[in-house]
Amino acid sequence: MKQEIRKVNKQDVQALKEVIDSAELFPSELLDDMISDYFNNPSSPHIWLTKEVNDQPVAVVYCAPEYMTEGTYNLYLIAIHAKHQGQGIGGEMMHYLEELLRQQGQRILLVETSGNADFELTRKFYLQHNYTQEAIIREFYQKGEDKVVFWKKLN
Repeated sequence: MKQEIRKVNKQDVQALKEVIDSAELFPSELLDDMISDYFNNPSSPHIWLTKEVNDQPVAVVYCAPEYMTEGTYNLYLIAIHAKHQGQGIGGEMMHYLEELLRQQGQRILLVETSGNADFELTRKFYLQHNYTQEAIIREFYQKGEDKVVFWKKLN
């Protein structure tokens, strides 16, 4: 089985929408706007990665610099196709991203997620990968839904 982590290209967009839909994160139609600067701006500091299994994208990661900071990035999206969850791909993607950021001299990676019960496994995932829960912002997303912020020092 051929597997590879690489930068996202335009030909991946439809497959990445399928990954997002299967993970039920947000409406995949939002992807076009989210990724447009990455494709249209060759100097974009945004990072979009995918993992292929047998030449088919099965995961996506997106992070970008936190503006007005030095060396701090924010992870905005990680999704693994439902058929490939539970196989260690999420951890592999995080490790790859962290190493890439270290090689670029970045200092910190932030991750934000929901405090709702539906996201308990997500929060455990970040704790298992040595992220520190740094903050809870109450009712951030909507009434009754907190934002939980995780932090990891990269160098």
